[in-house]
Amino acid sequence: MEIFKILDNGSKQLKRKNILSHQLDTEILLSEALNISREKLLVNSNTKVSSKTIDYFNKLLNRRLNKEPVATILNRKEFWSKNFSVNKNTLIPRPETELMVEKIVKIFHKKNISILDIGTGSGCILLSLLDEMNKSKGIGLDISQKAILIAKFNAKRHKLIDRAKFFRRDISNFYNNKFDLIVSNPPYIMKRDLKNLDECIKKFEPKIALDGGNDGLDVIKKVIYKSKSILKIKGTLAIEIGNEQFKKVSIILRKNKFNIKHIIKDYKENIRCIMSTLEH
Repeated sequence: MEIFKILDNGSKQLKRKNILSHQLDTEILLSEALNISREKLLVNSNTKVSSKTIDYFNKLLNRRLNKEPVATILNRKEFWSKNFSVNKNTLIPRPETELMVEKIVKIFHKKNISILDIGTGSGCILLSLLDEMNKSKGIGLDISQKAILIAKFNAKRHKLIDRAKFFRRDISNFYNNKFDLIVSNPPYIMKRDLKNLDECIKKFEPKIALDGGNDGLDVIKKVIYKSKSILKIKGTLAIEIGNEQFKKVSIILRKNKFNIKHIIKDYKENIRCIMSTLEH
């Protein structure tokens, strides 16, 4: 069977399952099965594919039909123009998180700073920052040992193992030098809303990285309180938040001597990140 027929068939199957990215996902999965780039796949759409390859593609497609994200099927996700290893023990990096990385890089790119990443997961935020800021060093913390192993693997993969250290640690048990910058993409979904999440998130991403407690702010509060004691004066805290949490989080920040400097909106104009400095 030719490539274009396989793509058409796969796309239709995914569409029937209400997967919006049905065409793109089919192209990515067939590229993986053929071990060629998506561009090469589309240019050679009349090429015939072996039955062995079609069988492998169908296995990948069936996983996607069961709502498994493409990133966990392939065990990788592109973030900040680099491939990061991911699996069911880490959150899949999101495009809106790149907006936070972009802003931080603009502010700090020529500086020599120390960075702490709380809830590092795959390590994609810290490693992307260090890749851009080649004089800086950082530490990533996570309570999941399996996530820490993935982050360490990604550090080796991107040749940043000398400047990035990862530890399994709860933030409340962390005592170290003071940092210039603390970044965090903490769990911020209300416990009661977890059941309403898309199946691909609910079934294939770690609940521990999603559950923000009854009001969605449990871990956010913890990060803010702890940052007071481990940030340098005038140090920066960059924290991702959920939709409609800006007012509540900004009140907590101000009560804890943080001065809001920047807000970052996502592609739908929702405020998704707050950058603030510790005043005293």
